[in-house]
Parts: sequence; structure tokens; C-alpha cells
Amino acid sequence: MQSPKELSGSQLMIELLKEKGVEVCFGYPGGSILPFYDEIYKSKIRHILVRHEQGAAHMAEGYARATGKIGVCIATSGPGATNLVTGLTDAKLDSIPILAITGQVPVPAIGTDAFQEADIFGITIPITKYNNLVKSADDLARAFEEAYLIAMGGRPGPVLLDFPKDVQLGMTTHRKPKDLKIQPRHYQKPEMEGDLDSFARALNLAKKPLLYVGGGAINSGAYKEIRELAEKANIPVTMTLMGLGAFPGSHELSVGMLGMHGTAYANKAVLECDYILNLGARFDDRVAKIGDFAPNAIRAHIDIDRSEFNKRISIDHLLHGDLKEVLKKLIPKVEKKEKSEWFHRIQELKKNHPLEFESKSDDIKPQEFIDQLYKKTEGKSIISTDVGQHQMWAAQYYLFDEPNNWLTSGGLGTMGYGLPAAIGAKVGRPDKTVICITGDGSIQMNIQELATMKMYDIKVKILLFNNNFLGMVRQWQEMFYDERYSHSEWNYNPDFVTLASAYGIKGLKITKKEEIQKGLDFFLEDDESCLLEVLIPAEEKVFPMIPAGMSQKDMIEFKDLENLQKK
Repeated sequence: MQSPKELSGSQLMIELLKEKGVEVCFGYPGGSILPFYDEIYKSKIRHILVRHEQGAAHMAEGYARATGKIGVCIATSGPGATNLVTGLTDAKLDSIPILAITGQVPVPAIGTDAFQEADIFGITIPITKYNNLVKSADDLARAFEEAYLIAMGGRPGPVLLDFPKDVQLGMTTHRKPKDLKIQPRHYQKPEMEGDLDSFARALNLAKKPLLYVGGGAINSGAYKEIRELAEKANIPVTMTLMGLGAFPGSHELSVGMLGMHGTAYANKAVLECDYILNLGARFDDRVAKIGDFAPNAIRAHIDIDRSEFNKRISIDHLLHGDLKEVLKKLIPKVEKKEKSEWFHRIQELKKNHPLEFESKSDDIKPQEFIDQLYKKTEGKSIISTDVGQHQMWAAQYYLFDEPNNWLTSGGLGTMGYGLPAAIGAKVGRPDKTVICITGDGSIQMNIQELATMKMYDIKVKILLFNNNFLGMVRQWQEMFYDERYSHSEWNYNPDFVTLASAYGIKGLKITKKEEIQKGLDFFLEDDESCLLEVLIPAEEKVFPMIPAGMSQKDMIEFKDLENLQKK
């Protein structure tokens, strides 16, 4: 019997990636990861060379979010590895499955403060679902399998394999994982737990029910089931920032996003409903104030992560399990209902409390521009955003009828996410138009990735709103800090169109309302990469707004602004 062929750790890592269907990775080489890079060179796995490791992590996130597959990013030891930390934290808070592979100094040198040594294993314990310092090529197959299962299983998230240089070079015949050290409960879909009959009974008795849908609905692929549930019982649907697209935004039952900058009618529905069903969301602090959320409602929750139950908000009915599978069991027990007074009350709220902004000036209003962009693209583009006012305007005015088309940093709020995430999404779904909506502050966090776009001819469109401020910071300073604009104004910004041109990307700048159509025509005239800079007023704000630490009843609408200014 022929003995198994020996492979180096690096060769085995390539083989393991291919077995999981990995076709592309994003990374940046360095001394401690070179043996692995030598094998990448010989392989058919596509490698995208980034300009900063943080960009690699966000590209992996964008790829994963847009495709549903695992995203892979690679860095060398020391500063290369630590530059991944922001992206890993971002993925952890938003439940995005990415695998980080980091080079490390040889095992005998670990702990000696060797050149470019950093304890990335210790550093990333709190920000990954699983990490492993692989100390032997013989142990690589097991570590890899555990990492992959954990990343993709249950509530998805980031994992990291620290890959010492001597392990990359070490030889092994152990090509298949044996004796996993993690229990199946950490990665297998759990069996449903909870009283399904009691759960359904409470929903059927509700006169004013509301579905509250989070990012977990997209991760579980429960899009069709949520729509079936909503339409069967005529239940209005609101979504979190991460849940946009889990239910069609243009549907008559949709009330859009809830929370700090959610629609007024969604937040008012939360105040008036008598039953609220959380589907794969986490009652985060931008949505739910402890002790003052949905005060008149029975609260129900379905989630795959039992640690989210009663973490911030007390729950009356809960079901633990994969959302898609649980809904398949719940829907037959839910009674079919016609449109009720509650449905008509929701339509009344939409009519009386619409999204509003002042549009009489000659300035370009970002809300109007995004609304026009939505209509021009028919809501079919993948939208990636950075963080700030532009992010909230995009969430409010660009409606998503399908999942996986909305990429944003929700939990961590990472400026610099938008451009690399858009690149990753376009790599994963090259047939789609991918638009990065950003601001003059956020774009400069990872603007160097324009070179990555150009080098690989990755066709991403960039819509840059420029107000020469950190817009959301300015809004808070104006409203809550007596207009003390402490270090939020950009006293110098580059000429973004010229800068894009330096990277070989065409650009255009528009400054007046009458130029909106010209800007849209330029932006969408072909499939090529471009940058459209749109000058907007520094005073423009995001409304509605729930001040930090307050609840839905404290919401400020656009029409309230005049009274606030008088005060």
C-alpha cells in the first residue's frame, strides 16, 4: 500500500482552501508568510493584492456578505496581522464569516520578541469566534476544519489561523482532519428549542403585531419565509440597519428601518404595536432602550444565538434555532388574516410622518440624490457604504428588495469600510453594478485601495458626498454641544476628482441642484469605474433622529427642527 504523499504546511493550506471552494483571497505578503505566498503563486486561487491589510479584511467581508461564502484575507506577522484587527472586529459584531491567515515567526522564536512578532492569537481572542496558533503541520488540517466550521456554522463570524513560518515549511501526511477538539454544538444547526404552540398562539392573538428583522435573517437565508409569514398574517415589517433586504423594501407591508435614524413610522409602530417579533436581531442600543422598548407589546424572539435572549430586553416568548428552519415550523401554525385596522394605521403613519428634507434651495440634497439614484438603478445595485450621515441617507432612501445587496458596517461603525467592501463584493458578483456611497471623511481612511481597483480592473462606482466636515460629528455638535465644532471641520481636502485621475479613474464634481441629472448620467453611463463628487451643505442633517440613550418616544423629526432651533 502506497503511503500518502507528503505535503508542506503551505501546500496543504492551499489544498484545504480549494476543498472548501475558495476561489479568491485578499492579502499582502511579508517575510513570515512568504512560503505560503510561494504556493499561492503556483496555485489557481486568485489573489487580490491590497494596499493595506485593513482593506484585505474589509474586502473579505464585502465578498462574504455579497456571496454568502467565506471571505479569506492574508497578512504577514506583526504589523501585517495587527492591521487586520479592525476588520476582524467589524466582522465579529456584524456576524460576517471571514478567515484570516496570518504569518508568524517560527515556533521556537515565539515569545522572544523576534522581529515582527506579535501575539495575534492573544490579541484576537475577544474579536474572533475561533483562533488557533498552529504549531505543527500535522495539526493544520484539524485547525483549518475547526476554523471553517465555526466561521460558517451557527451565528457566522470571523476566525483566524496563525501560521508560523516553520509550520508553513514543515512536511506532513495528515491531509484530513481527525478528532476535532470542538463540540458539534458549536457549528451544527441546533434543533429548535421552545414552545412552538405557545409562541404561535401569542402571535395569533395579537391585534397590532410587528416583525422586527435583523441581519441574522440574511445569514440564515430566511428571506422567503419572512415574506410568507408577513403576507399570510398581514404583519408590517421593520428592519435593522443590518437587516435591510431581508424583506422587500418596496413592499406595502414594509415600514423601513427602525432605530436612531429609522423612519418615523417604523419607530411609531414600535410604540403602538401590541406584539413585536424579533427575527435574527440583537436588540442593540441604536434600536432598543433598556426598560423602554415597545412598552405596550408582548416581545418574542427567534435567534440561533441563545446568548442574545434577554441580554438587553426581557422576552416573553422565545424559540432557539436556525431562523429559516424555525419559521418553516411556525408558519403553518400562524392564522391567515386580512388587512386590519392596524394595516390601515400603518399607512396613515406613513402618510403623516414621511421621510422629509428641505429641498427649496439650489444646493444638492443628498437625500434627493440617493432617491434619484434608486429610481435610476431600479434598486438593483449592490450598495456599500462607509459610516456617517451618508450611510443613514442611503439606508433611508435606497430600498432593497433582495438580500445581500446592502453592505455596511453596523455594529462597529467603521469608517474606511465602504470602498474595500465594495471591491470584495464586485469580485464575488462581477455581474452586478456595485456602488460605494461614502463621505469626504470616510473615503480617506482607505482611499489607497483605488490602486487595487485599477490594478485588477475591478469596476466599482464611488459616490462621494463632500461637506468638508465629519458630518455626523458636526450634527451632534450642533444639536447637543452648542455648535462647538471641535476638530470636525476639514480645513483641507484634496481635489478628489484629480486624485481619482491620478489612479486612472475618471471623475466628475457637481455642486448645484441643476447638475443632478448630469451627475447621474455620468455615474451610470457605462459599466466602468468612476468617482462622482457631490458637494452638499455642511448644515444638512439626518432625520428622524433618536438622541443617544433615548427611546422611540423621544424621536426628533424634520418638522420638529424649527422648534428645536427656537429653543
